[in-house]
Amino acid sequence: MAGVGVSFSNSKRVDSFLKRAATPMLRTLQLGLVIRLLILGLSVMGMSSGVSAQDSTQAAPSSKAALSASQPHVIVVVVDDFGLGDIGCYGGTLQPTPAMDQMAREGIRWTHFYSASCICSPSRAALVTGQYSGRHKITSYLQTRAGNKACGQADFLSPSAPSLARIFKSMGYRTCHLGKWHLGGGRDVTSAPKFSTYGYDHAHGTWESPEPAAALGKQYPPWSEQLEPGQVHRSDRTRWLVDQAIEYVLKDSTRPALITLWLDDTHVPFRPSAEQLETVGGGNPATVKDRSEKDRYRAVLANLDVQIGRLTEAIRKHSLAEKTLVVLMGDNGPAPTFDQVRTGGLRGSKLSLYEGGIRVPLIVWQPGRIPAGVVDETTVFTAIDLLPTLMTYAGGEQGRQQLATNSLKLDGREMSGAWMGTPGSGVRANFWEYGRKTEAFAFPKDPKNRSPFLAMREGPWKLLVNFDGKEAELYQLDLDPYETTNRAPEEAERVERMRVKLLGWFKEVYPH
Repeated sequence: MAGVGVSFSNSKRVDSFLKRAATPMLRTLQLGLVIRLLILGLSVMGMSSGVSAQDSTQAAPSSKAALSASQPHVIVVVVDDFGLGDIGCYGGTLQPTPAMDQMAREGIRWTHFYSASCICSPSRAALVTGQYSGRHKITSYLQTRAGNKACGQADFLSPSAPSLARIFKSMGYRTCHLGKWHLGGGRDVTSAPKFSTYGYDHAHGTWESPEPAAALGKQYPPWSEQLEPGQVHRSDRTRWLVDQAIEYVLKDSTRPALITLWLDDTHVPFRPSAEQLETVGGGNPATVKDRSEKDRYRAVLANLDVQIGRLTEAIRKHSLAEKTLVVLMGDNGPAPTFDQVRTGGLRGSKLSLYEGGIRVPLIVWQPGRIPAGVVDETTVFTAIDLLPTLMTYAGGEQGRQQLATNSLKLDGREMSGAWMGTPGSGVRANFWEYGRKTEAFAFPKDPKNRSPFLAMREGPWKLLVNFDGKEAELYQLDLDPYETTNRAPEEAERVERMRVKLLGWFKEVYPH
């Protein structure tokens, strides 16, 4: 009962207070006062529990951070099903992306950044927790209770897991989630924890969340053509979400904000407006549906780029560029790939542990602090590294101290040096898992993109095996980035050494 003078946790103090009463009459008066205070406390609790999590707050942090270049606004933009070939600066050719290209020119982009999974929910769970999602029994996209049970996974991310928002809130940040969540809630999962449980002060979730916003649809999924009263059209969702992010940043000019801005684009189905289609040309059929899927995709991507540009320009307009960090990344590889063009030619796609399913764009932008125009082609960076890196980069001394104690038991590694322009050194192992039950998991339609169930990268070498350690595939990525030549037969000793590590990791993270 925050803010109330007497609480149930103070019951011993109440007993002592009553025992010290000098007379029975005084004791009676004091007892009446205590009862009134307890009733007041219960009323406060009741009012608090009735507040929507879209505007809820938790107990205030012990101190409020002051906005500065070293403790900036942090906006983590996650684009859905996003490949290296989706952005011009990565070699994308399907549609120009001038705003995202400008971000890269003014910041750093990585060519060896990996999502934590080839599908959305595990990828997002790892980003939020800094831990492998298997530690929290999230192995595929969260769905119906029956579907989750078939996959052998939980119905939602455990509230006891480390949380990006909760950690930043403890460091004095305001916290806000906007857009796709997909870590519990929706369909028939009605018991998922509210956003405030994970540390968010404010949230506008989509259908696959515990608290969907009316503007994003409460009854129907994002791919539905049905619209509810007050719901924005699918083609306008990214614009609406960017508006909310700008508004939240500007709400307080002195205190930094953490915003997780998770977009539906570029997930299928592609539903641009007729006006958006006009911007990419390609004919003028009677309806949007009559246009090719590639045209619809190009229109969605073009609009996404416009909205990312609106976000960075709004930050500039209000003289906040040097005090705002924007992280732009994909949650996993694309689908469809349009003949691997969207993966930049890499083998694989969403639902695959080949490079095209897990190697995605990462651009980090904060003019004046992040070096401009840097392309890091050396550092192998993964999504589980984002939480510890952000804690060091933006969390000040408190963030560094939390990492030093290892109390959070994070799997990710602090990589802020690479953000400052110094490529990471040394060789480390990174691991992935997907598709343990053939009958319960989805897989790529193209057989050559369907991978074994486990993967590991160590230096330039990448090993893929099934759960029994068989069907080994070994690729030397510096010489063979497209995973065309299996080196396992001639590198038996290396395969065995890596297989022991990979199966050991799987046994530890996914105990069965």
